[in-house]
Amino acid sequence: MINDESWALSPNTRKPLPQLIEDKIRQLIDSGHFKAGDRLPTEPELAQKMAVARSSLRTALQRLQLQGIVEVMRGRGWYVRSTSVSDRDESLVIDSRISDSDLMEVRIALEATAASLAALRADDGELDEIAKRAREHQGASTEDKEELLQTDEEFHAAVVKASHNELLEQLYRSLVPKLRGYRRNSYGSAELHNRSANDHNQVAWFLKRRDEGGARTAMTTHLLGLYNDLATQAGTAAGERAELNTFAWEDEPRWRDR
Repeated sequence: MINDESWALSPNTRKPLPQLIEDKIRQLIDSGHFKAGDRLPTEPELAQKMAVARSSLRTALQRLQLQGIVEVMRGRGWYVRSTSVSDRDESLVIDSRISDSDLMEVRIALEATAASLAALRADDGELDEIAKRAREHQGASTEDKEELLQTDEEFHAAVVKASHNELLEQLYRSLVPKLRGYRRNSYGSAELHNRSANDHNQVAWFLKRRDEGGARTAMTTHLLGLYNDLATQAGTAAGERAELNTFAWEDEPRWRDR
């Protein structure tokens, strides 16, 4: 039984609230309060115990999910996935000197493959979940960067999970935290958000059709757009590093014309 004081967050006000929540849950897992396979309290219960908003709590849980520490089971709630440090994604150490551009190039390869595999392997429930995540990202407020980042990560994580390739998922989870700072700063206009949301909808549509090639192309197009944005921000012409060209995209998803 965990007393109320054990749920109190650190008074460190320099960290964002989702980070403080993440730290507290990790602390409870590391200390043995929760073991691998244990079910965490429900989101409303956790939010009440920590005196935080559910949106901040969910962001923290999603971050822990991306690290392989917890997992969500449809209709059942959040569970501890791993309590062993050696089993977590921190064991996949990525050199801090590797550039964001290099990370993005690897991410493009991983997620294009994941989308292709998901078109073949995902069950109907997983495809519905991906479509739901696409809608949530489309409906996110352009004024809330944390919500935009969270809904974007949830969509991509759902696609990767639906690939049913554990190693691919583990490699992906090791990359995402490294790009989070850049991606949060990249959100800044309704135009960019609309493009991202339309791209997500295209990926979801091709997956629903079980179109392996279409899903791969749609995901590649989406991520190449981000890659070129990154190159532009860095003051480098897109393609100077790796001659990557985006496919054509319109303001409206291509599948709406079909």
